[in-house]
Amino acid sequence: MSLALTPEQRELSESVAQFAARRAPVSATRESFDLLAQGRLPSWWEEFVANGFHAVHLPENYGGQGGALLDAACVLEAAGRTSLPGPLLPTVATGAVALLAEPTPSATALLTRLAAGDAAALALPGDSTFTARDDGHRWSINGDSDLIAGICAATTALVCAVSDRGDHIWLAIDTTHPAAAVESVRGTDLLTDLGRLRLADYPVEKTDVLNGIDARRAEYLATALTASVAVGITQWCVEAATAHLRTREQFGKLIGTFQALQHSAAMLLVNSELASAATWDAVRAASEPIDQHAMAAAGAALMAVAPCPDLALDTLTMFGAIGFTWEHDLHLYWRRATSLSASIGDRNRWAKRLGELTATGERDFSVDLGEAESAFRARIAETLEEAAALSNDGPGRQGDYEHFATGAQRTAIADAGLIAPHWPPPWGIDASPLQQLIIDEEFGKRPSVVRPSLGIAEWILPSLIKAGSKELQQQLITPTQRGELAWCQLFSEPGAGSDLAALATRATKVDGGWRIHGHKIWTSSAHRADYGALLARTDPTAPKHRGIGYFIIDMRSPGIEVQPIKQASGEQEFNEVFLDDVFVPDGMLLGEPTGGWALAIATMAEERSAISGYVQYDRAAPLRRSAAAPDRPREDALRELGELDAYANAIKALGVRETIRLLDGQASGAASSIAKVAMNVLLRRTFPATLGSAGRSAMAAESDVVQPYLRVPAELIGGGTKEIQLNIIAQMILGLPRK
Repeated sequence: MSLALTPEQRELSESVAQFAARRAPVSATRESFDLLAQGRLPSWWEEFVANGFHAVHLPENYGGQGGALLDAACVLEAAGRTSLPGPLLPTVATGAVALLAEPTPSATALLTRLAAGDAAALALPGDSTFTARDDGHRWSINGDSDLIAGICAATTALVCAVSDRGDHIWLAIDTTHPAAAVESVRGTDLLTDLGRLRLADYPVEKTDVLNGIDARRAEYLATALTASVAVGITQWCVEAATAHLRTREQFGKLIGTFQALQHSAAMLLVNSELASAATWDAVRAASEPIDQHAMAAAGAALMAVAPCPDLALDTLTMFGAIGFTWEHDLHLYWRRATSLSASIGDRNRWAKRLGELTATGERDFSVDLGEAESAFRARIAETLEEAAALSNDGPGRQGDYEHFATGAQRTAIADAGLIAPHWPPPWGIDASPLQQLIIDEEFGKRPSVVRPSLGIAEWILPSLIKAGSKELQQQLITPTQRGELAWCQLFSEPGAGSDLAALATRATKVDGGWRIHGHKIWTSSAHRADYGALLARTDPTAPKHRGIGYFIIDMRSPGIEVQPIKQASGEQEFNEVFLDDVFVPDGMLLGEPTGGWALAIATMAEERSAISGYVQYDRAAPLRRSAAAPDRPREDALRELGELDAYANAIKALGVRETIRLLDGQASGAASSIAKVAMNVLLRRTFPATLGSAGRSAMAAESDVVQPYLRVPAELIGGGTKEIQLNIIAQMILGLPRK
């Protein structure tokens, strides 16, 4: 997934990639390592800046292209993907930070030079020991920087010195001035020079100080742009690994058919997509309140920059010894990833910072809709205000949860088409993605209005809408929306779990309907279900994916026996269901007798989407309470919380990006499959942390962390195990061969 969301941004990224392929091929870059390390600008630099790529985010009045920060991020992403050498990242980052300054003549002069193509470097407050001595009308700057990327090539360095009073003094330094000295240092990254800057009584007129730069904003901007390059690196890793797995043969087979390598490639894609989502969120947060910007930047640091070296190393292991050679390009990406990760500092610092913020706050993932669809919004608001005056006083058929409760409020919301607003009338209102967001916002404004859930029916009823008769739809959908009917999904069997198409339950045609014989297992909520969606083999002679029918079955029918299965948690939500000569009328077969597999796939896709949305539930709440408690040791809890929230926020950002794509009229992507795997990883990381925070209290069964932990297998397995999802991603998204 590219950072680009619009056609213009995608075109910009492609233009940079084409430029790199044409003017900066890796073969040419390899001949220039020594010159690059000395700070020599690439031979194509003037042509590159003439295209305005380096200044796409700078306003036109300075000579820039007048674009947004995300445009600059797209340029850097493409540079990372194509291993474009030179000081592009520090130059772009310097321009972004300089834009924070008040529009004084000195700031204007700096931005104009940057737009014209001056190479630049950036030294943030924590990157140097620069001090500013007040000499009356000017400052004298002394001190040394830490290692800075791009400083040898830079003619300008934007630095921050500390005055005697502790104030931050931001200055544009002419690196060719006699009071400035640059020391070249051999860098890990072979594509960008590295060095230190020393200033000895460097004179700066007080009128040349850049006022208004917030050091925190500066760091967050630089981190987001650094993450953009890291995203490009991970994208290259995915593409390179996938291409290798498709063509390399061992043991007489393409190695891309080996499940272990398929899973490695699929996880690489998942991590790359999460890195992209977190980075995009950090870039878009630049104009948000400082705490929101801090959360997003920390997320990009933890999800994109810090893990990038390991992702490159994962890629190398898929290549084997081939990838561990100087001749292979992989080490160039690995080295750059390592340098980028080092440049942002210790990941524990970022995790602790994020944990401190999310212990009592949360990242705002709302989408600014402005005044769009104001008349529609007013109608929804009126409906929900009327619902707010009502209540639900009846128990739900699907469990003792608030969102399953029945009553006047739920009925009003259901009859207004707002439980599943994207469904067609009369059950929904054919709401567009934009209208669905408006409905979400209006529900969010009214905590007293409980948003009803359909539970398992949420992923079954779309198939009924698509393929059921009008009579069956009228009989079942509205009562389900009102909470009067409960559902179960009769798919899995003792011999057909992940390999669902191997099911053995038979459906035999008889007059007026079908006779069902079989055995289902792991059926959630069957003990309280009124109806179920059932898969049965209608043609035993057909290939296993083709001879399957999709039936709606009345769970009160003669011949159905439900036997609860006690789970490890002590609860009994799973069931075995035995079907002995159960009659199902013709009208309760959805679609063609042998066309049920396509409907089953659609149902499971709906289930995966629902499960990936579980990220909205705060599973780290016990850890959050521990981190916020003033009377407990907090360091470890804050770091763990930060790591978990960075991961959770990346999944949420993935969903927001998908929503924005849909709002733009683009087709849905692979976000739900990616998020399902990511959610599995998040859950596995969350519960050890919450159990650890509970200490010895987790020895007691009634601990607030134990019961949620004992229920977690249902989410890990539901909708398909992580391993099955990785198979799907590898074969259906990455295109790796099945055989």
